[in-house]
This record gives sequence, C-alpha cells and structure tokens, in this order.
Amino acid sequence: MASSFIARADGRFEGGGLAFRCALGRGGVVAAAQKREGDGASPIGVWPVRRVYYRADKGPAPETGVPAVALRPQDGWCDDLAEADYNRLVPLPCPFSHERMWRADPVYDLVVELGYNDNPVVPGKGSAIFLHVAREGYPPTEGCVALAEADLRAVLKHLGGGSVIEIRA
Repeated sequence: MASSFIARADGRFEGGGLAFRCALGRGGVVAAAQKREGDGASPIGVWPVRRVYYRADKGPAPETGVPAVALRPQDGWCDDLAEADYNRLVPLPCPFSHERMWRADPVYDLVVELGYNDNPVVPGKGSAIFLHVAREGYPPTEGCVALAEADLRAVLKHLGGGSVIEIRA
C-alpha cells in the first residue's frame, strides 16, 4: 500500500482522502538545494517514508504498513555535521551534537522518519526531517511537518512501502 501525502506551506496536509491542519518549519519552506542545518526550514520535495519510531511506554506500536521501531531512552539523532553519523539515529550518551528522541513532551511519541538527505547524507544539508506530533496550537517546527496525534495515527494507517510525503510551497 503506497500512499502520497502533501504538506502545504499554508498549513494543509492532504492525501489518502484525508485532510488535516499541519505545522511546518519556522524558517518556512525552501528548495532542498537551499536547505541548511539549523535554518528551521522545511525542504520542498518528495520524501520517502523510511520508518516510524514510537514510545512503547505510551502505547502499542502504531497501526501502519511501514517498519515501526520502539524508541529507547538512550536514542538520539545526530545533527553534528562533522560526524560520520550525521542525520542518523545514534545511541546516547555521545560526545557530539545530537537531538534526544526520548522527550518529556509528546512531540516524538510518534515520529515518521522521512528520507531527506539520507541517500547519500550530505553534511550540513539538514538533519532530522520528520513527520511528528504537533505542539498545541501548531507552532512552527524546526523544519519538520507536524500533525495532531490523532491525525498522525490516521495517516500512519495509510502508509506502506513506497509511501511518500511531499512538502510544497
């Protein structure tokens, strides 16, 4: 089951017969060629869905057709462009710059890894571009796409091998 969803710069997320509100990057949307680490922008393009990470302590694995991996408290995501593990899941503690995947807030209770800057990884082109749970009120993200948890769970049911998320201006 391959589905396509579109995240639009105006805050609409559509596909699979579904339509939801979404949040995008605080830096707006930019062409992938202009995307840089730390710019807060969401990269325009069509990004394959790689896998879903979830907090097993907050509930069972989500219903989805893509690989689902339970997060662990020692999981992080490397955002240090000088490291070989840049834009990859890494074990914590680690001595280089990273983002914690196991968070106190619910933002990463469900995380869809998008295939942005991963084949090949180009240091400095941006890391950790995810589809994840939105904060209350839908404030901008650091470059990801964010949906309400119930909406994200509905989307996950439509995702399978070959599914993509497109970010549009």
